[in-house]
Amino acid sequence: MTGGWSDGILGGVGASSEAAVTTTAVLHDGSGIAVAVQGSGPALLLPVPLAAHTPEEAEMIRQWGGDPDLGRTLVEGLSDSNRVIAVDYEAHRMANPAASTLTPANVVADLLAIADAAGARTFAYYGYSWLALCGLQLAIRTGRLGALAVGGFPPVDGPYESMLAVTRAAHEASLRAITEPAPRIEEVKPGDWDSASIQTNEDQTRQFLTLYEALQDFDDAAAPIPAGLPRLAFAGAGDNIDYSPQWGGVRVRIGEPLARHERELVEAGWEVQVLPGLDHLGAMQGAVVLPLLRDWLQKVGWSAG
Repeated sequence: MTGGWSDGILGGVGASSEAAVTTTAVLHDGSGIAVAVQGSGPALLLPVPLAAHTPEEAEMIRQWGGDPDLGRTLVEGLSDSNRVIAVDYEAHRMANPAASTLTPANVVADLLAIADAAGARTFAYYGYSWLALCGLQLAIRTGRLGALAVGGFPPVDGPYESMLAVTRAAHEASLRAITEPAPRIEEVKPGDWDSASIQTNEDQTRQFLTLYEALQDFDDAAAPIPAGLPRLAFAGAGDNIDYSPQWGGVRVRIGEPLARHERELVEAGWEVQVLPGLDHLGAMQGAVVLPLLRDWLQKVGWSAG
């Protein structure tokens, strides 16, 4: 699945804290989030999973297509060339849901508060899936970005309407789960999303409903992204997901619109990579993302390496 609430089902991953400095940022709802700063060079904000996992949990994540080492891979792999600001924004929002206030403006305020806590006036940003969507909002609402990389979400013709349908279905499922017992995800065959019950509560799903509802009138083709901003967009060529009726009955198109609009995106200043043979979870793996980011950051001069 794609989108904030479904990515959260898979949980987080461990990241090395060695040589890192930890501080706290206060977000729009008054909650405090831990921010780890590691490395030297141009600042790079990475909202990535940071929680540690037992071997059993890590194996379960792999079986469902995730990468239990994602956060650690990116933080350790980029901190030799960048001052990495690592924060598990998704996990924080799952633990501290902003049910009625997770609007695009407040998401941007949160990300800027994180950068401020790390002492980064200007910074690059990388986000995947709904966190890529957040990066697009960041680019059009502040002049503080030095570079932008988004994965698993097309900058033009984004799936805002279809993701609203999926998120509504998730929210309705979370309401039903209040009175209906839910099977544990370990009891469901990996990959069988139709049999897997929603693992999030009403407030957790409601916040993403708030976010996607606020984006229904957003015209991404006309978004005023600064002309000179270095930007990268990538997705798996097979990242187009058909959801069954219980999850909204829609197709979430990600790889397809990125490939279809590649020429116009390049003309607008984007570097575009459509990755053959990969789906949504495949294209977010650390082994895929790390070399993409390292090469691109060096190419655009946002790297000390």
